[in-house]
Amino acid sequence: MNLRGGLALIRGLWLSWMQYRGFFFVLAFGIMIPPLIYLLVWSTAAGEGSLGGYTRGGFVAYYLVLILVNQITFAQVNWTVGDMIRYGQINHILLRPLAPVFDALASEVAGKTVFLVFDVPILVGLAIILKPELTFTFEKSLLFIVALLLAWMLRFLWGYWIALLAFWTARADALLTLQDSLIFLLAGQVAPVSLLPGVLQGTATILPFRYMVAFPVEILTGNITGTDLANGFIIQVLWLIAAGLLTIFIWNRGLQRYAGFGG
Repeated sequence: MNLRGGLALIRGLWLSWMQYRGFFFVLAFGIMIPPLIYLLVWSTAAGEGSLGGYTRGGFVAYYLVLILVNQITFAQVNWTVGDMIRYGQINHILLRPLAPVFDALASEVAGKTVFLVFDVPILVGLAIILKPELTFTFEKSLLFIVALLLAWMLRFLWGYWIALLAFWTARADALLTLQDSLIFLLAGQVAPVSLLPGVLQGTATILPFRYMVAFPVEILTGNITGTDLANGFIIQVLWLIAAGLLTIFIWNRGLQRYAGFGG
């Protein structure tokens, strides 16, 4: 693990991304649009009363936090790994005197920085205008940060092992698209998980997708406490371990059969 070289790689890639920040601002805005639409839909439906335990201000708080969490956990590097494998561009990563994880981390740090430069001012402006009902406590904020870090790791590793299937198939991107569809449906974007129909709600509780986005949001907005909170962390960690083991296994097996030309 060449830490000095890894930090230099992260800095270099961040500077590269900043040169094209206009494109990434547009990408960040595109990711932001669906939750904004559902924010308006659900807050309007709640009106002056409540819906499923959420008031208008509660829906505003939920979706503003969800937009932030979704941008932070979104792993853009997973969409480039398959192309790098197929076209032999992964060769230069394998030949570096650096662990390959640094390349992925460099992309993640660069992406998160550029996205947040765009997102944070917009979210602050929306919060001033829409007035979310959100209270902060030290305990809740600390649990949110832990859950957010685990959610990013889970979403990154889960998408990464799917992307590594490009060692065997050219259709790995289709599986990533399916994953994003499931995240959209089961990770609290269409509606808070507690408002989903019974079958979907039970499915969301078991599968990993809720714990990639919705779980940290529910913690900060105070919609999950007690036993449900503890169980949520247990399930999140178990899925994270599974994703890590799958990533290591598929990476090692994939390298054994990889033969890259060009790049």
